[in-house]
Amino acid sequence: MFKNMIVYRIAPQWQVELTQVEEALAKLPFMECGATQEKSLGFVPPRGEEHGALVESVGGQWILRFMVESKVLPGSVLNRRVKEKAERIEKETGRKPGKKESKELKEEAKLDLLPMAFTKQGSMWVWIDKEARTIVFDTGSQGRADEVVSLLVESLPGLSVSLLYTETSPQAAMSHWLSTQEPPVGFTVDRECELKSADEAKAVVRYSRHPLDIEEVQAHIAAGKLPTKLALTWDDRVSLMLTEGLQIKKVSFLDTVFEGTKADDGGFDTDVAIATGELSKLIPDLIEALGGESDGVGSGGGAVAASRPSLASAVPVAPRGKDVGGRAITGPATAPVDTDPESAPF
Repeated sequence: MFKNMIVYRIAPQWQVELTQVEEALAKLPFMECGATQEKSLGFVPPRGEEHGALVESVGGQWILRFMVESKVLPGSVLNRRVKEKAERIEKETGRKPGKKESKELKEEAKLDLLPMAFTKQGSMWVWIDKEARTIVFDTGSQGRADEVVSLLVESLPGLSVSLLYTETSPQAAMSHWLSTQEPPVGFTVDRECELKSADEAKAVVRYSRHPLDIEEVQAHIAAGKLPTKLALTWDDRVSLMLTEGLQIKKVSFLDTVFEGTKADDGGFDTDVAIATGELSKLIPDLIEALGGESDGVGSGGGAVAASRPSLASAVPVAPRGKDVGGRAITGPATAPVDTDPESAPF
């Protein structure tokens, strides 16, 4: 649970009860794709129980689970079916289909093939901490988080959120920690990072299971390479990978977290209590390590001049799946690049 995290800040005016959230999500249940449906999405009971509640409260923390299913239709298969249809028309009429007719043939072919296509499913944990005013999404992909945020903003009355921003950009902070060998209070630098040059060459240097307190790393930073990922450990309890876009990946709870628990203490409530208990302390410590929270208009200087894109203060409501003013419904004007999207479970 929560192997990756993208954190949004909830506007102070949002005040709802658990029952109101449940009622809203009841209108968005997940249903498997129909025969000719390419994609289906919605919410499922977090406990995995049939007909269970769509939002669970554990220790005051609200947990949701978002599910998406899509049909897998390889382009080569679709093109072959379109070609067969076009050849049949040419054989019967003696003419080749025009541009408009070819487009219609593609839609027909898709409808023919979708009932036979394989499906793939993915799920995402969503954690709402009302007291801390945060929503956390268990994904390493900004685009996937934005999709669910858009759905929640449309569905939950009065909900307004913005991406979390800090005074010092993660990239500037990571550069400072590596070049000075002085990690922030409560954190230690681990043995993995990625450095990328900002020039046209886009040279990349990766270290894996390698000590980073070496002159070579400092020399790369002095030469202009900027960190895009850095492995950290918080309080000897949680290990993580911080990215330049303030995405938190590869979250892992260390043995010290489970001291005092029994082998049979597992289960949904225990997992939620452990995860939210640790992460609700880690998040504010990480914000503090990055100079405190910012409104997104600018970021502090730090060791390296690297700031995140500007961000609208709130998310406007828009029709599901649509953009507002030509931009993504939420998130920065230019979403942080997903440098390793395949590592995300969703």
